[in-house]
Amino acid sequence: LEMFPYPSAYGLHMGHSRNYTMGDVIARYKRMQGFDVLYPMGYDAFGLPAENAAIKNKTHPKTYTDNAIASISKQQRELGSSYDWERMVVTCRPEYYKWNQWFFIQFYKRGLAYRKEAPINWCPKCATVLANEQVKDGKCWRCDSVVEPKNLEQWFLKITEYADVLLEGLSELQGWPEKIRIMQENWIGKSTGVDIHFKLEEHGKPGMVLPAFTTRCDTIFSVTFLAIAPEHPLIETLVKGSEHAQGAKEFCARMKRQSIIDRTNEEKEKEGFFTGRHAINPVNNERIPIYIANFAVMYGSGIVMCDAHDKRDFRFARKYDIPLKFVISPTGEPTDTKNHHDALTDDGILFGSGTFSGISNRDALPLMAEWLEKEGLGKRTYNYKIRDWLISRQRYWGTPIPMVYCDACGVVPVPEADLPVLLPEDVQFTGEGNPLKTSEAFVNTECPKCKAPARRETDTMDTFMDSSWYFLRYPSPNTMGEPFDSDIVNRALPVDQYIGGAEHAVMHLLYARFFTRVLHDMGLVKVKEPFTHLFNQGMVTKDGNKMSKSYGNVVAQDEIAQNYGIDTARLFLMFVSSPESELEWSDEGIQCAYRFLNKVYGLVEALETRQPKSDSRDALLESKRNVCIRDTTAHLDTFRLNKAVMSVMEFANTIIKYQDDVSPGQYRSCLDTLARLLLPFTPHIAEEMWARLGNETFLSLDAWPAADASRMDARAEAAAEFVEETISGVRRTLSAKKIDSPNRIELFMAESWKYDFVPAFKRLFATVKNPKEIADRLVKEVASADPAAITQLTFAVYKNMKLLPVVDMSRDDELPLLHEVIARLKDEFGCDVILTVDATSSSDSRAKNGLPGKPAISVV
Repeated sequence: LEMFPYPSAYGLHMGHSRNYTMGDVIARYKRMQGFDVLYPMGYDAFGLPAENAAIKNKTHPKTYTDNAIASISKQQRELGSSYDWERMVVTCRPEYYKWNQWFFIQFYKRGLAYRKEAPINWCPKCATVLANEQVKDGKCWRCDSVVEPKNLEQWFLKITEYADVLLEGLSELQGWPEKIRIMQENWIGKSTGVDIHFKLEEHGKPGMVLPAFTTRCDTIFSVTFLAIAPEHPLIETLVKGSEHAQGAKEFCARMKRQSIIDRTNEEKEKEGFFTGRHAINPVNNERIPIYIANFAVMYGSGIVMCDAHDKRDFRFARKYDIPLKFVISPTGEPTDTKNHHDALTDDGILFGSGTFSGISNRDALPLMAEWLEKEGLGKRTYNYKIRDWLISRQRYWGTPIPMVYCDACGVVPVPEADLPVLLPEDVQFTGEGNPLKTSEAFVNTECPKCKAPARRETDTMDTFMDSSWYFLRYPSPNTMGEPFDSDIVNRALPVDQYIGGAEHAVMHLLYARFFTRVLHDMGLVKVKEPFTHLFNQGMVTKDGNKMSKSYGNVVAQDEIAQNYGIDTARLFLMFVSSPESELEWSDEGIQCAYRFLNKVYGLVEALETRQPKSDSRDALLESKRNVCIRDTTAHLDTFRLNKAVMSVMEFANTIIKYQDDVSPGQYRSCLDTLARLLLPFTPHIAEEMWARLGNETFLSLDAWPAADASRMDARAEAAAEFVEETISGVRRTLSAKKIDSPNRIELFMAESWKYDFVPAFKRLFATVKNPKEIADRLVKEVASADPAAITQLTFAVYKNMKLLPVVDMSRDDELPLLHEVIARLKDEFGCDVILTVDATSSSDSRAKNGLPGKPAISVV
């Protein structure tokens, strides 16, 4: 299953094609292995782009989306994707989003959906809420007005209720990339620490508690100021009626326009504003200032204790002339901050820390936490970085939230029998305000409880709601009375292989896990985790940038299909790079794939007319056939798709090379296997090959070949490799000497004793690792040779084991192969080619360099 796409009107480019081809390769492979494969497709069809297009083109989002789905599904069919199209899911259709609404109501009943104020991006000129991606450098993307932060009542799903379950469940996801599990772990961000109870100074006395969560209570005696997040609701109370009120308001507004990433980046400038108020440090009763700081975020209480043992705090304090003091040093000797230009962040021994002075700060941590709690100065607790999921969107093209507001009854869910709450058609798309509010027929309704006039919720749901459960709809897409048939889903799930980008790690993938856990607790599904294996594909780049319309570097699928055929694109996309790596588009590479497929098809075209010279390569081809089946299968099982293609290409090239020396039966057997192995990657040409081989059924429905180890002939392969490597060695020698047209080529067989040396060395090396001891024993065993020569060769081979042949051959084995080499060299270079069998009889200094499997070479 690939992550279903947003249906863009721009169509598919090679980046999309790569992703869909990966999934199709695995689906086709598993079908041929006999698995019952569920391989559907759907469309994540709600979202802001369609609404923006409606505003720009004065059309309806539904029209835009339907046209885009028709276009992209046509291209996916042309790609050869073997989806079960009868299971197609489209999230903008009422039969789907009805169940979004039903799930929302179930979450609400379980206390997992609630409403509270939350900040939004407000454009005063457009009088509308902006999504984060519509804010460019703090300004509205449409009118360039400065965006203002505002608070608005919005709906949330309580994902924090499942924080521990989601964290613990990561250990079960061994089929996921480790980096994704780490990203989710960090996003959930569970930490153990202490809420320390600082107190606000009021009229010179300790007042209300200001809890500050910390994982480093060992530095509490070093704290000299508190930092409070610009979003904190307490700020207004702190500065109310003071000379700092206006400045604080302006500072907070400016800080809220900064991204959280920039605010928490250690390299970015830290900014602060003094509130004019102070707090009391509970452990020493010291009076410390309270600053609004851009680096403080609403994590924990939104209040941060700051000290000299943190680089960020230290630099902030120096910038704003806040006193600093150390309480940790390497030896426990008091150290003055005046002598330092930066924080002391290393562990050490505490000083100036009351009864904890003289103790290692790490040893003191649990002791101080216990002491703070015992003295009522703090409370040991856990904290989480993850926040509840804000699902409200002030947009039209999304699922209406099924809630009604009644002056008498309050917030009331729409009765389940009245679902779906349909999106109204009479909506004006002006780019201003909330579109749903323009439909009076939609807004005005009656209370489900008391039947009095009431108002519908005009926010729609975050589109991540749609993608959090779509995979559950696929097994039973036509189910009407429930979101899915639980019996069917329980047989089909979990998804065995999920494919999609790593950018979805902490949103879609986390939300899908959350949804599945809740539905498990509701008894709707048996599985707790939705995806057994996850694969993150690499992106396709061109000219060094991600392939994208915005970069103007898109290579359209239609263009490649028209010029080269779609199988060429599929083969290139699977072959040129490992699937998890970036793939740089190459016109030369696509042409290479095109030429290869033409050669392969030429093998089938030659089936009836070929006239082989001999069957001397039958054993070699049969061995290569079985080795290719074995290797391709292993690579597909481990998602090494590029290596699987390489195995198939190597086998095809072997057939091409030796086609004149293969019997008709062996030739047909090789083409049969080649077609089967190509089928997952290039289904169209593979089916054509299959038909040309005389088959009347579909190859897609036939079986994946099985490797027969008994048919793998290492000696036959070694013999062929010996011939090819010897010829390549001659070519390399000629190239090194810059000789284009040689007058004579001479080959020297290895001396006889070396054929005894090789197996003896291998046997001794298996148990003896000392080269001198091996040499001494070989001198005794290989008695026919000079001891010095044996010793010299022993040390040479010990340093470079590649000098040894993989398969041992005798002189009698090599001799006919060398005669084959001679014949081919004469054909290629048209010169004298001489074989010297007895190297000792030659005066050529290179004659004795020959080894078994590696004859010495001389060219003039």
